[in-house]
Amino acid sequence: MRWPGPNPARQQSEALELVATRPDVLFATSTGATLALRGATQRIPIVFVGLSDPVGTGLVVNLARPDSNLTGFSLYEHSMSGKWLSLLKDMVPDLGHAAVLFNPESAPYAPFYLQAARQMENRLGMKVTGASVRNGAEIAVAIEAAARVGSGIVVLPDGGFFAAQSGMTIPLLAERRVPAIYAVRFYTVNGGLMSYGADLAQQFRDGAAYVDRILRGAEIRTLPVQFATKFELVINMKVANALGLTVPCQLLMEAELIE
Repeated sequence: MRWPGPNPARQQSEALELVATRPDVLFATSTGATLALRGATQRIPIVFVGLSDPVGTGLVVNLARPDSNLTGFSLYEHSMSGKWLSLLKDMVPDLGHAAVLFNPESAPYAPFYLQAARQMENRLGMKVTGASVRNGAEIAVAIEAAARVGSGIVVLPDGGFFAAQSGMTIPLLAERRVPAIYAVRFYTVNGGLMSYGADLAQQFRDGAAYVDRILRGAEIRTLPVQFATKFELVINMKVANALGLTVPCQLLMEAELIE
């Protein structure tokens, strides 16, 4: 097992170390790690989970019948950014601006999400901008900018970057009274306003099943890339109340609520 985090150089070096051990199959849990493993071997089967838009990032061409040494399970594709924006607008109806927050190193797929988000501007009556950040200081600048203009924030799936920064990011969002939506419930449980996403634990179970089949002799081309089909909306009511938000009945009925 290796945990390089969102650091590309470490991902590459540790991918080479793993490949040098000559395993029967490799298992990857982020876009960066999967790219690093693919760069290290085109022979050893690679099963990925939790990826965002594997087609847009060039990892997979044929979803139904993979023609390389990669297959697995993807959480999202880029049109999800429109859903996150819609939910944020439902939560804060007078919201006129939203920033899509991403780290370009750990989220190389961000341009596709941002493009899809901008296609929703007219429908939602919102101006959408991108906020590229690479460290905690830049996150703080982006949050301060959002607070000044009354913007909301969509935090893109991040390959582990924002999880490491959440101890600073979530309290600052609360302090500056900036509503934000995340792709993973982890953030909502730990003090974020709301999240909408798939069950990551289930993706690991599904990925383990693919690993088992490969170890028993299955070929990659017989294992199609699959996308999550079940998503959950999670709302932290304590945070909503602290922000002075009245959660619409429709969201109350659809969501799992954290008091």
